Amino acid sequence: MFPTLETERLLLREIVKNDAEGIFSCFSNENVTRYYGQETLVHIEQAEAFVDFFANSYKEKKGMRWGIEIKGHQGIIGTMGFNAWSPKHKRAEIGYEIHPEYWRKGFTSEALSKVIQYGFDELALTRIGAVVFIDNEASNKLLIKAGFHNEGILRGYMYQNGVAYDTNMYSILNKN
Repeated sequence: MFPTLETERLLLREIVKNDAEGIFSCFSNENVTRYYGQETLVHIEQAEAFVDFFANSYKEKKGMRWGIEIKGHQGIIGTMGFNAWSPKHKRAEIGYEIHPEYWRKGFTSEALSKVIQYGFDELALTRIGAVVFIDNEASNKLLIKAGFHNEGILRGYMYQNGVAYDTNMYSILNKN
């Protein structure tokens, strides 16, 4: 069963078919996708495919993605979770996005803290990594504030709209 996590203001829950609209709202916004390595969505069916991808990824133990919902409000404002999850090697990469309407309100930081804790305590991860476009100042600052260390630059690592970009590679290790 997919775990539900709670913070003071947020409910992190399984992403379901009804969330396709919320996913589309995020991924059809160029302000969200410009540093994502993901083309901007143009059809709701693309968002529906994301829902299926997230479900299959969890089923196959390759990833785990939560929908971020503000308590008392219907619908998700973004998603967060683990990609490239390797239970054998006790590591995963974290990824997230949130709709610009909810930027700079502390929601991403609040969710990030809870998901990191879950990764270390419940999934027994040793390492959580993150790959971020160098120009994505907000995400770079967020990860450093959350305790991640910049391990260096991955040159030409991600493509966005047909152009290769350098990214920062971050990690945080379980101190237990």
